[in-house]
Amino acid sequence: MTGPAPEEREDRRYPDRPIAGVGAVAIHDRRVVLIRRRFEPLAGEWSLPGGRLELGETLREAVRRELREETGLEGEVGPLIEIFEPILRDADGRIRHQYVIVDYLCRVEDGTPVAGSDVSDVALADPDDLSVYGLTSAATRVIARGVEMAKEAGWWPPGPDSRRR
Repeated sequence: MTGPAPEEREDRRYPDRPIAGVGAVAIHDRRVVLIRRRFEPLAGEWSLPGGRLELGETLREAVRRELREETGLEGEVGPLIEIFEPILRDADGRIRHQYVIVDYLCRVEDGTPVAGSDVSDVALADPDDLSVYGLTSAATRVIARGVEMAKEAGWWPPGPDSRRR
C-alpha cells in the first residue's frame, strides 16, 4: 500500500467526519526523527512523521508505512504514547481539519533519512533542543513522553555522560 501522489491528494479541508491518522516518535541514536510538512495542515512546519490510516491497514502498519514513505527509515513500532484529537477551525469557526491521531513510539532499525514526497525535509533532532524547530506544544509533549518511554524500555542508548555518574 502506498499513499496518494501529491497531485492526487484529496482535499482534507472541511471534512464531514474526523480523519484517523497515526504519528511516530521515532528514536534513532539518541535523536528523534522530525519531518517538515509539505502539505496542510501545518504546511512548512516541523512535526512528527505520520499520516492518514489507509483502508485495510492496522494502526501499526500505518505507522511503519508512514515512517518509511516520509523518511526512508524502517522501524519497529512499540507502545502507544497517546491519542491526540486536533480540531483546527477557520476564522469563521468552521472546522477546517479534524483528526484522531494515534501516536506510537518507534525504534529506527534501518535506512538513511531522506525526505519523501509528503515532506520537504527530515531532521534527526536532539530532544533537549527542540525549540529551533518551532514544534507545536502537542508535538513537544508527545516527544517528551516518547523519550521517557524509550528510556524505560531500554531503547535509549547510554550517552557519553552516563559513565560519569
